[in-house]
Amino acid sequence: HADDLGEACVFALERWQPQPDGLQHLNVGTGVDLTIKQLAEAVAEATGFQGEILWDPTQPDGTPKKQLDVSRMAALGWRARIPLSEGLRSTVQLFREQLNQQLVRL
Repeated sequence: HADDLGEACVFALERWQPQPDGLQHLNVGTGVDLTIKQLAEAVAEATGFQGEILWDPTQPDGTPKKQLDVSRMAALGWRARIPLSEGLRSTVQLFREQLNQQLVRL
């Protein structure tokens, strides 16, 4: 979620001391692995989608693992606050409000 990312950036700027070789990086995320199917189902729930989600099991599902290693941020004391379901709900609500106010178009 953008709020988590913003907080993580400020948090890291205040606390992180990168290694002198400059090759170290920080991943920001939940650290929770999620399949494309789980994400699609979460989006469907957040939007109130009542249709059927069709899957083609003969096609690849992208990279086998979609989970970031967030251990460096965790070692600094940071964790994501906003669960996926809450972030999706608030994003859908904001988008619908902006659509109603004609701030965005489909």
